[in-house]
Amino acid sequence: MLANKTALVTGSTSGIGLGIAKALARQGANIVLNGFGDVEGPKSEIAALGVQVDYHGADMSKASEIEDMMKFVSARFGRTDILVNNAGIQHVARVEDFPVDRWDAVIAINLSSAFHTTRLALPAMREANWGRIINVASVHGLVASAEKSAYVAAKHGIVGLTKVTALETAPTGVTCNAICPGWVLTPLVQKQVDAKAAALGLSNEEAKKVLLGEKEPSMQFTTPEELGELAVFFCSPAANNVRGVAWNMDGGWVAQ
Repeated sequence: MLANKTALVTGSTSGIGLGIAKALARQGANIVLNGFGDVEGPKSEIAALGVQVDYHGADMSKASEIEDMMKFVSARFGRTDILVNNAGIQHVARVEDFPVDRWDAVIAINLSSAFHTTRLALPAMREANWGRIINVASVHGLVASAEKSAYVAAKHGIVGLTKVTALETAPTGVTCNAICPGWVLTPLVQKQVDAKAAALGLSNEEAKKVLLGEKEPSMQFTTPEELGELAVFFCSPAANNVRGVAWNMDGGWVAQ
């Protein structure tokens, strides 16, 4: 379905981003990975799916490095056909205690980076009259939780950016949509499970149940594979007129 298309997935060396990259690769898309940590492992996993894969290590808090990454994709593959804005970090603290440098970092990586990649990808998408921009927001783009001010503000911003981008591209073959996961057992969430287990003196499995029980009626984590399949749907002809949605995959979190 996506043969000869190129997907750039930010924050894709693990977790949700890698799950989405693999799902797109299975449909034939060439992949450009981005992120920190192990790179060769994810690259070999994607290559094993029979597509071309490359990597750019742009720091998503720096506009100049994002510009370099977008030029790299264009030079390597012609253009970015599918842009998945997934890079994100988290910091938890009350508003009055929130470190200013952490606020700036969360906003830069979780929100501003998506603006920069989008503004740079759009001209070639418009010229081709085809493109898919998929912003990985969060259930926190729709509702809030205490002590996550920067993250919630950034993810609400991502949903807003998604809607504006969708409106500006509405008459074209370019679409923009957001995915809003609930709890996904990524390394980021595992840290929160570990912290809860330590704080409450629970086993890891018990801590997971407490975490899910607070918010997610299904009592199960969404998987990166499930999110990847939703991204594939957004890229399919069936989603040609799906524009500006914030699609929650959250086990009933927002339905409450």
